[in-house]
Order: sequence, then structure tokens, then C-alpha cells
Amino acid sequence: MDKIVMLSDGDCTAELQKYLSSLTSDQLTTVINSGSLKGKNAGAMIKGIFKGSPPDSTEGSSRRLLVYQHCIPLCESGDLQTEVAADIIGLLMLETQTLPGPSLAKLASLFVEAIKVGKMGSGKSLELFPTVLTALSACETLSYGEGELSGEEYKKQLINSLCSSRWDPQCVIHLTTMFRDVPVSSEELQFVVEKVVRMFTKLDLQEIPPLVYQLLLLSAKGCKKQVLDGIVCYFKEQDVCQEEEQKHGESLDLEVQSIPQDQLRHVEGTAILHIVFAIRLDHELGREFLKSFKTSYGDLCPFSVALLLSVARIQRYEEQVFDLLKGAIIKSFKDEQLQQGSKFLQDLLPEHCSLARMILDTVKNSVFGWDHVTQGLVQLGFYLMDAFGPKPGPFGKTTEGSATIARTPNQQACKLGGQVLLQGFKMHEPIRGEILDQVLNRLVTKTASPVNHYLDLFSDIVVSAPMILLESSSKVTETFDHLSYLPLSTVQGLLKAIQPLLKVSMSLKDALILVLRKAMFSSQLDGRKSAVTGFLLLLKNFKVLGSLASSQCSQAISSSQIQVDVHARYNSAANEAFCLEILSSLRRCLGQQADVRLMLYEGFYDVLRRNSQLASSIMQTLFSQLRRYYEPEQDLLPPVKLEPCITALGDQVYLQEPLAHLLSCTVHCLLWLQNMRRSANPNTDDSGGEEEEEGEGYQSELQTILESMTRRMIKSELEDFELDKSAEFSTGSSVGVKNNIYAVLVMGVYEILMEYNFIKANYSKSCFEELLELFNRYHKLAEILKEKCGKGRVPSNKSPRSLLSLGFISTLLAVLFRDSSQSREEALSVLRSSGEFVRYAVNVAVQKTQQLEETGHTDGPDGQNTDRTFRFLCDMTSVLMWRYTNIPSVVEDAGKKEKRSSLSLLCLEGLLRIFTTCQQRYPDRMAQLLSTMDISEDNNEPDDGNVTEMNFFYIRQFQRALFTQLSGGEEEFNSKEAQLLVSILSVLSRQLKPSSQQFVQMITWTVKLCKETSFEDPAFAKGLLSLLFNLHVLYKSPVSLLLELCQDIHSQLGDIDQNVEVEKQSHFAIVNMKTATTGALLVLSQVDKVLDEVDWLIARKKSQPSSDKSGSGEATQTAGRQDPIEKAVMLQLGTLLTALNELVQTALLPGTCTITLLRELSRTYTILTTLVKYYIQVCASQQGALPARFEKLVKLSGSHLTPQCYSFFSYAQSGEFSGGNADDKKKKKRNDVNTAPSAKLLRETKSIPNVIFSIEQYEKYLITLSKKSKVNLMQYMKMSASRDFRINAVTLDAALQEQDESQGTNESQDAEEPKEPKQKKRKQ
Repeated sequence: MDKIVMLSDGDCTAELQKYLSSLTSDQLTTVINSGSLKGKNAGAMIKGIFKGSPPDSTEGSSRRLLVYQHCIPLCESGDLQTEVAADIIGLLMLETQTLPGPSLAKLASLFVEAIKVGKMGSGKSLELFPTVLTALSACETLSYGEGELSGEEYKKQLINSLCSSRWDPQCVIHLTTMFRDVPVSSEELQFVVEKVVRMFTKLDLQEIPPLVYQLLLLSAKGCKKQVLDGIVCYFKEQDVCQEEEQKHGESLDLEVQSIPQDQLRHVEGTAILHIVFAIRLDHELGREFLKSFKTSYGDLCPFSVALLLSVARIQRYEEQVFDLLKGAIIKSFKDEQLQQGSKFLQDLLPEHCSLARMILDTVKNSVFGWDHVTQGLVQLGFYLMDAFGPKPGPFGKTTEGSATIARTPNQQACKLGGQVLLQGFKMHEPIRGEILDQVLNRLVTKTASPVNHYLDLFSDIVVSAPMILLESSSKVTETFDHLSYLPLSTVQGLLKAIQPLLKVSMSLKDALILVLRKAMFSSQLDGRKSAVTGFLLLLKNFKVLGSLASSQCSQAISSSQIQVDVHARYNSAANEAFCLEILSSLRRCLGQQADVRLMLYEGFYDVLRRNSQLASSIMQTLFSQLRRYYEPEQDLLPPVKLEPCITALGDQVYLQEPLAHLLSCTVHCLLWLQNMRRSANPNTDDSGGEEEEEGEGYQSELQTILESMTRRMIKSELEDFELDKSAEFSTGSSVGVKNNIYAVLVMGVYEILMEYNFIKANYSKSCFEELLELFNRYHKLAEILKEKCGKGRVPSNKSPRSLLSLGFISTLLAVLFRDSSQSREEALSVLRSSGEFVRYAVNVAVQKTQQLEETGHTDGPDGQNTDRTFRFLCDMTSVLMWRYTNIPSVVEDAGKKEKRSSLSLLCLEGLLRIFTTCQQRYPDRMAQLLSTMDISEDNNEPDDGNVTEMNFFYIRQFQRALFTQLSGGEEEFNSKEAQLLVSILSVLSRQLKPSSQQFVQMITWTVKLCKETSFEDPAFAKGLLSLLFNLHVLYKSPVSLLLELCQDIHSQLGDIDQNVEVEKQSHFAIVNMKTATTGALLVLSQVDKVLDEVDWLIARKKSQPSSDKSGSGEATQTAGRQDPIEKAVMLQLGTLLTALNELVQTALLPGTCTITLLRELSRTYTILTTLVKYYIQVCASQQGALPARFEKLVKLSGSHLTPQCYSFFSYAQSGEFSGGNADDKKKKKRNDVNTAPSAKLLRETKSIPNVIFSIEQYEKYLITLSKKSKVNLMQYMKMSASRDFRINAVTLDAALQEQDESQGTNESQDAEEPKEPKQKKRKQ
């Protein structure tokens, strides 16, 4: 070795060559080995060998090759020192260019073989491979097998064979790194990328991030989409495996997970960082990344969502990413809704992948140190809540009580935003401050639009993490400063939400009290109302020692409750002082506007129930206030002074004191206190002391006042209140307004006294007689008010809101209808004998339920307490149900028939209201509601607790009632009752599972009813058909049903051509002369829904990636089968065209019906055009024949529907102008409608050009498709007849005379034509 180095240094090239020639190959390799292993001068030795082996001589070049062949495995063996190996490889790289083609080819094969057998573990010598390949591709020709190849081709062959062979997992990263230095064509690069992506699964998890990094560097050469897709797919699969393992892990009891979860998440996090870094540097990569998700959200997964959110931190992509996610989320929810509402779509497509779940999974996964994702999650959450939150109604009004379950896609998206933020808040400390800031900012700044969704989020945050919130209580205190300027509903929500915190944090409480005191003197009315709200809330929540524990104290329990109790126990004295101080602040409100006082009266009862120690001060406050309006002189009538209850400002009169509410509050507080005292000490001994006596004092005094009021109110005539029949009630004059206010106050007082006396009466007959007297006075006044207000221009049928409490009404209904105990019989007969009183009770129940449905709470005590209101609902339901089913209207005696049967109706209306309210406000408690309704005695069906069974039991009750109605004959048929029954059935049938036996029975029953009922009642028919459609769509596709209905409508209304006799068909008796138009409108709305589904399916097929399509396309075409989605679309459209073909020949009445039909026709043609465009796309990407079904569809549209459309246009216009020229029974109807102004006519003629445009667009694309597919589809189309609508009458007449001669032949054809579609349907 030393000799080689010496000779090479001494420039004796000839000697060096001679010496090297004397060595055999083995000796040479031994020299190289020993030199390299010793490590000294290895480089110089190799240099010397190269120097003495001139590349142009055969011997020299073969010696060079030998050196290469020996050094490469030597470096790879790992025996050499790193620097030595690097040195050697460096030298070899320099000399590669001098090797001849064959040697290069041998070398390259050596590398490929080494890789295949896995000898390239350390990857050191791989640095040499790119140089070899580069030199290879520069060669002109190389012998390969028998023939020759160019260097470029040879390189391609090598790469191909390398990528198709097995790689050792150890060298994947080295190989990927190596390919960055190899010049490759895009095709070769694709080979490489696909191979590396396939290798992902063979590698250890820890090796994935560096490989991802190398792949991203490689992607600079191209194939960006494949690289990204590969990475995302790999992690998607890993996530799925991980989830499966977790699911089955419990059952299999696996000790070791194949993929530890935390490890997987950390690897994902690192991969995301690498990708985001690469996208920052290479914007082309970013564009590719976003493009792949724009087409369909179906490819998203928790990993790609996280990746998108991280990319959103790059400013240029931020807006794009959030728009993309927002679009995908709303589309996902819409698709889900569409699929859930249609059995046809459910059967056709696999279950919907929920994007919402993926996003929530991403939140869950981000716990594993994905800080780069959390910021995006916060932004996404607020972005969704801002974009899809509730919008302000007209005039900036917000809808009340919108906190029901999320039903529309927008509501669901908003709710998802809230969930993301709440979960993020719980899991990640760094973002808590920001989330809190943003929520509170929005509460303060968004005063014009509803903020319920932010309030809900804030309250969830408080409940889930009260202690965390206390750390940033300064933010909450800052928000308090704005309280008096915020809308009242926001203040109420905010204070309710922070209520758990006030108990733990003194500073927060003090800050709030300061703000509320200031607000008490605010110039804004809303500010003062906010103060009252706040103070009442504080009074409810700070218990004073010794307060009776009332079972109704339901409070949001949170982890802070533990401290609360400690705090409350020692500070109850302080609490008492604090509460009394608040009460004195509140007393000031009694001099303010009626609205403020009203809030106070509504709130006192709840305060008392929570904090009974405050009773004496509250009662004294109410008592002194009541005395101002009470007439103490026992002989004077009326007993209340109404003058001070109103105030005048200029010529306007206002209510100053809501006297009835004051009385209501006083009575309810008094009754509750007496109740509590009774239950607290049933055997009254003298444990009470002075306080007790003081309480008894005002109690007995109050009782005296109420009794005196009752007595004198009964004696008072309406004249005593200046409210007799001659009084003026018009709201135009100040006298009228004053009288209106008086009347409402007096009616309120009567109601409160009725409730008080009922409870006090203890079922004594004389008291009930007094109660009826009160009612008669009330009723008389109510009638006058109704009559007088009805005379105005706008008849107002709204009676003032009843002041009876919901609890009282439910008790009253129960005793009126179901109490059969002997002892009470006599007293109750007094109340039952007054039909008016019974009806009034049911009416109030309906009114209260309606209020509950609209706002989520009712007036009066317990109105805000959802559990109690629900209990009252249950009680009322069972009573009303019993009353309706056990006393049918038929049984009622003729004398009272009118009144009593309308009582049955009222009961039904009550039931309908209750069912809808329950579905709206307590959707998950519907079963509970039904199970409390007592099953009537004569039916001893066992209740096995099965919800569906129970629900179906009630459905059968109502079905029976409806059947009785229908079997009575037309004159005894009560349309209103039948409509209510149908509405109730449709509400209850929503509770049935579409897969259940009961659902099938329900639908069979409805179809039977539609087929057999022939009453001419449009409103009832509309209800019944709507029920049929709503059920049918969950059972199977409704197109065949629509076809039958269209044939019925055609045969009922007759043909547009009077000379054609329509074949009499009646599938559904419910369709008759009177109900056909209503039916047609319903059918058309259903057609619209079917078209929606078809449109959605075509769009879905279009958005599928083309590779996927062509593959499946060729396979299916060859097998002669057709894609199930395409087949379904054709069948739906085929039947729809046949159905529309019937309607287009029907003599529909001008007006809405015709316009709707024209609109649907236009849509149908637009969708046919979309389908044609889809097939154009398919023909462009692959050669295949068009499906036979599609040709049939085109034929059906061209030869049947289009010509009929043109005749319908002429009919619609002539019908407008000439007032209808069909037979007599239609003439009458036509003339009525034709008095409609010409504006309608213009609307009508505008919709005709739209249809014609759609037809012509359709034909235009058909021509394109005919060219592409080499199938003449235009042979089925006839030239359009209608072009210019302003037809010259003279030429028309001449043409008509000519036509008359040929009429005979046409007629027979016309009559035949509609039958064709039916045969077509059979063939399919």
C-alpha cells in the first residue's frame, strides 16, 4: 500500500501502472481492505490506484470497476471509520464520469441487487448511486439483453425494476433521500413516490416523520398530490386501526396495543409540522393540498382536518381554509339531513360519514401537544358560531327561547362550533384566556343580533370549569361595566351563567352589586330592568340561615359547590344583612314604570321559595303596596282603586301599576307560605315565638282583605268600573285606551280571586258558587271586550293573557273531568254545570301551552321551572285524552250539542298543542309524556313499557276517532275535528321508527284511508295527503304514488283538449273535483323534493374522482350491468316524466297551480340537462355505450312530455284570456279565478319562456352528446312549436279551419298517447 502511495506521489505514472498490473485482483482487494481498515492514507491509496489505471485502456477501466465493486460493500459493511468511508465515497464520486457505459451498467446493477437483498443498511454508499445514474443516462447506447438501449431508457428500466422489487425497511429513508439527487422524469418520479408510500406501513412509527420530511423535499420535483394523498391516507388508516383496537380492546383484553395511541398522535403532530413547513416554502404544494379537498369533503379525516387547521396559520391560506371547512361542514349537515329524510337515498348509499365527528375527534387528538392546531380550532369554533348563529328577526327582534335542539343544518353547524370551543377550553390551558375574551367581547358588542349561542357556551364553560374561570375573573368584572347598556335577554343569560361563581368569589359579587346599584338609577328603562333581574337572582341564590329547604331548589351543581356550602354556613348572618339591603334597593322600583314593577312581582315568588327567611320583609313590601289600591271602606264598591293604576303623559295614557300581577304575586306568596307552615309543623305548638305571630298578623289581615275583595267584586257591576256596554274601547282615543287598561286589570283581578277561592274553598259548595259568580262577571267583561275590539278595522281575537297559573289549570281540569269522589261530587257539579266555565278552563290550558311552545316558559309561579311545567303538561294530557276518548261528541245531548262538541274540539286542540310543544321543547321526554296518560279502563292492554308500543296505542286511539268521523257520512263530518286528528297523528307518527312494524301498519292505514275517503273537503284532504307523503318518503321512494295521484287528478279535472275523453281512473278516492287542485299542489311540492334528491345524486356522481369512475364504468359496462346510482336516477326520472305528462294534459285552474307546474317542468328539464352533461363527461373520459335506460328516458321526454308541454302553454295562455272554455262545472270556477288582475297573467307568461329555455338547453346538450357517443338521440325530439307568443289571430283562425278537417285522425292518437309511458314502466 505504501508503495502505491509513494509511487503516486512521486509522479512515476509508468512505474505505478506496471506495479498495479503485477498485482492480482485478490491482492489488490487485500491492499484496499488493510489500508481502509487502518484508516490512514486510504484516500491517497485509492487516488494512487486510479492514477495508475488510465480509463482509456481496458485493463485500467476493469481495474477501476474492481475498485468500485469492492469499495461499495466495504463502506456499507460498517467496519470503517465514518470519515474514511466518506473520504472513499467522495473520491469514487469524482471518478464516476470516467467509467465506460458497460462498467456503469454493471455498477448500477450491483446497487440494485444490494438494495433488493437488503445490504444497503447504513445508506453510506447510496450517495454514489445518483452519480452513477446520472453518468448512465448520459451514455449513447448500452447493450441490454439481445439488443441495445439508450442510457436514458436503461436508467428508466433500472428505476422500474428497483421500485417493483422488495425494499428493506431500513433503507427506505436513504433511498428516498437518494432519489432527490437523481434526475428523473415525471413518470419515473411517480413510480418512486408510489413505492415509498406503499412502504409506509412496513416502517416503524418513529421512522415516519423523517420519511415524510424526505418525501416532501422530493415533491419539489413534482407529484405533489400523490405525496400529500399518500401521507394523509396512511394516517387515516392508522387512525381507523387505532379506533378499532380501542373498540375491541375491552373485549379482547389485549395487553399490548399494536399502535400506542400517544405515540401515534405525537408522530402525527410531527408530520403535520413538517407538511406545514413545506407548504410555507412551496406555495405550489399548498395549492395542490387545498385543491384536493375542494371537490369533496368525503376525503376528510381527523388528521387532514388537523392539517388544514395548521395550514390556516399561514396567512395567505387562512381565508381559503376556513371557507373550505365552513362549506364542507354545512354541506355535510345538509347531506345528512337529505339522507335521513329519504328511505330511497338510505337504501342507495352507504351511511353518511359525519364531518362533525371528525372535527370533534381532532379536538380530542390535539391534547397530544398539537399546539399548532389549537389556534385553528379556536378560530374555526368562532367562525362557525358567527356564521351560523341565530339571525336577528324583522326590526331587530330576536326570537325568544331558541334554545331548543338543533334541527336545521345551520343550527347544527353553530352547535358544532360551540362544542369545539367548549372541548378546547377544557383541554388546552393556553387558549382559555382567548376563548373567554372572545365570548365576552361578543356578548358585549353584538347587541343587535341574538347571542343565545354565546350565552349557552359561556354557561357551559362556567359549569365545566368554574375554578379556571375564577383565575380570570377580572375579565368577567370588566363585562359587568357594560351591563346597563346590554339588552335585557343578554343580561339575564349572563347573570344566570355566572351564578355559580358569585357564591365562591366575594370580589365578583361585590363588583356586580356596585354595577347593579348604578344601573338602578340608569336613565335607560332596560338598564333598570337589568338591575332588578340581577338583584332578584342574588336574592334567590344567597340562602339565609333557617330558610326552609324546599324540594324545588334545583341549582346547577358544579365542582365549586363544595366551597359554596362552607361559605354559606358561616356567613348566613352576613347573607341576611346582604339580602335585606338588596330588598331595600328593590323597594325603590315600586315607584318606577309598570315594566319594572312587573319584573319584581314575577320574581318575588321564586325568591320566597328559595329563601323563606325573607318572607316577612317580602310580604310586608307587597302588602303595603297592595294597600295603596285597596278600598278599606267595606261598604264602598268597587274594592280596588283603578285611578292610581294609570298615568297620563300628554294625551297618552299608560299603565302605571300592574295591579293584577301585584295581587297575583301576593296571593301566591301567601298560599305558599301557609302551605310550608302547615307541612313544617302539622301539630302547631308554640315554638314559633314572636316572628311567627308577626307573620300570622299580616297573614290574617291579608286573608280578610282577599275575602272582602271577593265579596265586593261579586257585588260590583261593570258600571262601578265605568265599563258597561256603552263604554268606548277603541285604541284610537285616550278614553278607549284607559278603558282597555281598566278592563284588563279588572279581568286579571277576577282571575286571581277565582284561583285563590278555589284553593281556599276546600270543595265547599257555597264557595264554588261564589267562584262561579266571579267567573260570570269575568266572562261578561271578556265578551264586551271581544265584541268592542272586534268592531275595529282589525278584528282582534286575542284575549288578554290569562293570569291563572299552569299548576292551577292542570288541577282544575283534573277535578272538572276526572274527579269522581263522592264527597266532592256536590260542590263540583256547580262548576261542571257551567259549560262556559269548563270551556274557559280548557281554553286557558291551550293558551298556556302555546306560550310554552313559543317561548319555553309560562307566566306565573313555576313558569320558569322546566321540570314542573313538564309535570303539569303530563297531568293535562291524561285529563284531556280521557275527556276526548270517553265522552265522544256523538253521545252529547242535542240541546248542548254545539257547545259540547266544540269542547271536544278544544280538548283535541289542547292535545295537539301539548304534543307539538313536547316535541319542540322536550324531545327526549315524549315517551314519558305518553306513559303518564292513563290507559282508559275499558282497554286492558298490558303496557310492557315499550315506548313504540305505547306510542302506537295512542295512535290507534286517534285512528279510531278519525275512522268514526269518516264513517258518519258527509253531513255529520266535522272537518275541524278531522283535521286536528290528522295533525295529532302526524306528530305522533314522527316518534315511530321507520323500520318498525308499527310504522308499516301506520302507512298501510293511511293509504287505505286515502283510497276510501271521498269527502269533498280540501283542507282535510290536504292534511291527509301531507301525512301520507311524510310517511311514504321514509318507507320507499314516492314516485309511483305520485304517478297514480296524477292520473286521478287528470281524470277528475278533465283534459286540456275538451274533445278528449279521459279514461276514468280512481286510485285514491280522496282526490275529487273539489280536492284535486289542492292535491295537485301537494303532488308538485313532492315532485320538487324528488327532483332535489335526483339532482343531489347526479352531483354526487359527478364529483367522484374520474379514475374511480372509469374503472368502475368499464367493469360495469362489460358485465352489462349499470351503476346502481345511475339506474336509480333513471327510474326516478322516468316515472316522474310519466307523472308530469299526466299533469301537463290536465285542465288545471289558472293561478298558483299552473305556475307551480310550469316551475317544476322547468326544473325537470334543467335536471335532465345536468344528466346529459354528466354523460358527456363520462363519454369524454372513457369509451362506452350509453345505457339503454338513458336512451329510453330521452325518448320518453322527447316524444311524450315535450309536445304536451307546448300544448299546455297554448292552453295556459288561452285559458287566461278567454276565461276558460271547458264544460259547465269548470266554467263557473274559471270565471271566479279570472277576475284576478293581469299581474298574475304576466307572472304566468314569464314562467312559460323559462320552461321553453330549459327545453332548448336540454336539446342543445343532447346534440353534443349525440356527437360524442355516436348515438342519434335527437331522433326522438320533435321540433318545438311554440316560439312567438304574440300570435296573430287571423292566421290562427285560418290554420284552425284547416286543422278541423284532419281532427278525426289526431283525436284517436291523442287519446292513445298518455298510455305509452305506462307500458314503458312495465317494461322496466
